[in-house]
Amino acid sequence: MKRVAILISGGGSNMLRLVEDMTGDHPARPCLVLANDPDAGGLVKAAALGVPTAAIDHRPYKGDRAAFEAALQARLEEAAPDILCLAGFMRVLTAPFVNGWKGRMLNIHPSLLPKYRGLHTHARALEAGDTEHGCTVHEVTAELDGGPILGQARVPVNSGDTPDDLAARVLQMEHRLYPAVLRRFAAGDRTPVQMP
Repeated sequence: MKRVAILISGGGSNMLRLVEDMTGDHPARPCLVLANDPDAGGLVKAAALGVPTAAIDHRPYKGDRAAFEAALQARLEEAAPDILCLAGFMRVLTAPFVNGWKGRMLNIHPSLLPKYRGLHTHARALEAGDTEHGCTVHEVTAELDGGPILGQARVPVNSGDTPDDLAARVLQMEHRLYPAVLRRFAAGDRTPVQMP
């Protein structure tokens, strides 16, 4: 049984879907939900499901990423996860931290990578006149949103869509895609998941 730690920054809706899916014949179980904000709403939700939680507030580190990441790493080592899932974790991680988790860290990103790495993906898709948009689960590498793709889900872009409309539709697909990819990944299968 693989052990999964999940990093969050906010409400943790993707984290919740991952945890809820890790039951029964799933090849993994959650061992920790870790936030960079002690007030992250997802911590309460994870605790209510019986998952151990922790918070390492990034603010006292005042931009010292190495020290913050050392604290993160220390707490993760205590939990001893096999897989690390980023689920709305809004801190950019440095190459030394990422490289230490090579091949074991996943992230979900709200675009059809390699399109629209970084922020404001929904607005950028609308500005470009795209007819479809979606989300991607990928392995995390030192290159921002650049690791091997493990799954993608697509949604149509409708005329009159706002970035918020598109974000809501993509989030529904994130909640389906990320659990499906994690289930496959934890079983040792890196074949990309495609929806629909």
